[in-house]
Amino acid sequence: MKLITNAMLKGACKEQRAIFRKEWPDGAPVTVKAALRAVELGLNVSWLARQLPAPLWAEYQRQATPLLAEYQRQRALLLAEYERQTAPLLAEYQRQKALLWAEYQRQTALLLAEYERQTAPLRAEYQRQTAPLLAEYQRQETRILVPLFRKA
Repeated sequence: MKLITNAMLKGACKEQRAIFRKEWPDGAPVTVKAALRAVELGLNVSWLARQLPAPLWAEYQRQATPLLAEYQRQRALLLAEYERQTAPLLAEYQRQKALLWAEYQRQTALLLAEYERQTAPLRAEYQRQTAPLLAEYQRQETRILVPLFRKA
């Protein structure tokens, strides 16, 4: 393989293909320089390893496994430190959010109570006016339903 072409990037996301196409419209040479440039551009070059024939894939894994292990070890240390430093900030955020949520609930409960107080007489009047309509509907519905039910 002398040239990596856009056609070979079928499984790559649209954004990655666009970056590749912009940098190498006619394809990228298989060189360390081009691969390092791809990394600078934010392209994922790990997929290239899966294009290797089996014996070379095995050699890649043999060499890359310790690199990955060291990366994961150092990343875990950095993540632990990040979480240690952000924990008090998160706790303060959650404390303030809880206070705001409690105040929001208190205020919305007041609004709802006032809404219900103001709509209660309107609801009662609506129900008073619709009750005879419903009763008449049910009487007429019964006159239709009973004869049909007798025929069933």
